[in-house]
Amino acid sequence: MSLVLVVDDSLTVRMDLADAFEAVGVRAVPCATLAEARRALELEPVELVVLDVLLPDGDGVDFLRELREAPQSAHLPVLVLSAEAEVKHRIRGLETGANEYVGKPYDRGYVVARARELLHARQAPGTDRAPVLIIDDSITFREELRELLQRGGHTVLSAGSGEDGLRLIAAQRPGALLVDGVLPGIDGATVIRRVRLDAALRGLPCILLTASEDRGAELLALDAGADAFVRKDEELEVILARLATVLRHAEQRPPDQAASTLGPKKILAVDDSPTYLHELAAALRAEGYDVVPVRSGEEALELLAVQAVDCVLLDLVMPGLGGHETCRRIKAVPVMREIPLIMLTALEDRGAMLEGLSVGADDYIAKSADFEVLKARVRAQLRRRQFEDEHRRVRERLLQKELEATEARAVRELAETRAGLVAELERKNRELEAFSYSVSHDLRAPLRSIDGFSQALLEDHADALGPRGRDYLGRVRAAAQRMAELIDDLLELSRVSRAELCVGRVDLSALAQAVVAELRRREPERTVTVDIEPGMEMAADRKLMRIVLENLLGNAWKFTSRAADAHITLGTAATEDGAGWAVCDNGAGFDVTFADKLFRPFQRLHSVSEFSGTGIGLATVQRIIDRHGGRVWADATVGAGAIFTFTVAQRQGAGGAGR
Repeated sequence: MSLVLVVDDSLTVRMDLADAFEAVGVRAVPCATLAEARRALELEPVELVVLDVLLPDGDGVDFLRELREAPQSAHLPVLVLSAEAEVKHRIRGLETGANEYVGKPYDRGYVVARARELLHARQAPGTDRAPVLIIDDSITFREELRELLQRGGHTVLSAGSGEDGLRLIAAQRPGALLVDGVLPGIDGATVIRRVRLDAALRGLPCILLTASEDRGAELLALDAGADAFVRKDEELEVILARLATVLRHAEQRPPDQAASTLGPKKILAVDDSPTYLHELAAALRAEGYDVVPVRSGEEALELLAVQAVDCVLLDLVMPGLGGHETCRRIKAVPVMREIPLIMLTALEDRGAMLEGLSVGADDYIAKSADFEVLKARVRAQLRRRQFEDEHRRVRERLLQKELEATEARAVRELAETRAGLVAELERKNRELEAFSYSVSHDLRAPLRSIDGFSQALLEDHADALGPRGRDYLGRVRAAAQRMAELIDDLLELSRVSRAELCVGRVDLSALAQAVVAELRRREPERTVTVDIEPGMEMAADRKLMRIVLENLLGNAWKFTSRAADAHITLGTAATEDGAGWAVCDNGAGFDVTFADKLFRPFQRLHSVSEFSGTGIGLATVQRIIDRHGGRVWADATVGAGAIFTFTVAQRQGAGGAGR
């Protein structure tokens, strides 16, 4: 059984509410003073507090502040129940953290129904607080706000841009959003608009932060769909208080329901005449309405900033902020412009009526001791608002269904397109494999015949051919051998593009030593100093990484063939992408103006007569490095050597960069 604490110095109120709660299966603990309330909170776990403002031993709003500041009661639902003599009490209570404020005389049915709603929201499953997301491009501000929110018991996520923030929202589903108005890329208002367009995120509480002093910034924020607007030059505690407010409002109201359907409509009555205001409130309460009487336009605007109402009755002529200006300010705020507003006046002035309607009033009625016409007009406006709300909900549901159908259609079309592309890719791969097989077998055989018969002619009939014939035949053999080399390199490039990656820990130092040993075996007559940094490791495909080293170290070996003191090094290198590796030599080098051509197939910066090769090796290197998520680039000086640097993407659990 739920436990409700009823704190009121009136014995009649305590007993009346205790009976009302007991009748619906909720146990009530009546307390006449704040001291009794504090003792009751220590003895038993209370789930809701009904609190009077004026108590013998203190102020109820100060007690509410105590509850909100204590971690164990910070989220305890509180319904303030107090006389309407001073509207400032209502505003103070709502600003301090009251979940609801009901004026005396009260409707006991409404109090119990509203209390049960608050209890249900508190007891609903999945009430653990979701994280708060901060989107701000200032690291300093983000960290200051993060520390403050964490001290308040919140889990915090953060992002430095609107795009990153939207990705986090989709992945993490935060419980609230604090977003800066000015961001790199999309701005804060656009972030909120996109959130509001997503049916799954539409109810996410959003606060827009800004450093702007523009008075129109708040209207733009609210028009974008923000629940609150805070200037960044205010104290951070103000942001925390606003966050607590929007979170409470989000917990109080079920989706697609602006106010409780179990209780009376809330009507704000604004008039500077205490006598007329009292009579008006009494007449409307007799009809079952919950009336909030205030005596000035300024108080009305203050109250609307903290509490939603269903209808506003506004006197035309008042000291200070008059009816026309109050109406204009109410209708200028997007979240309040749909509230029905009826202008009241004792003036029989057609011009005043037209002006009132022009500034946004929904109806205009003369004051009278007979309130029947007024009550009829109020009922009409409330019905109109209800019809509009229902129409909007139906329209939103239809739009949502249309959106879901469009998304489903797009997903289906994407899947069909993807399946078609996969099928086409598989067909192309089969064609490529068939072509590779044809090249490997059908072209190599004739080339071997050309080379073989040419060699036989040179060996068996050299004297008959003569010097010129032998020269021609030697050129035929050289061309056939170069063609075979090109075919081998093209097949290698094709294989590395299609081979499945088998990523694991690769000892790059040991692999390089093996490649250098093979180069020395092929050309034992050469003296080349090769320095390989020990202990280098990476996460990569070992076979493909061997091909990378064979090409890079092989090139360095080849292009140092004319150097007096050939020197090659392989070691780690610091790059913009993190750890990398570099192969350096003191060979022929090249003109860096043409460095971008190096990694294209068949592109060479030296003639075949200077240095042999097909121009495919570096294209193969780039293809392998691309498949590893890295990049490769070159730098050089003509006659002074070259440096080839490469990186690979770091993969979790498969080894790191160089040690």
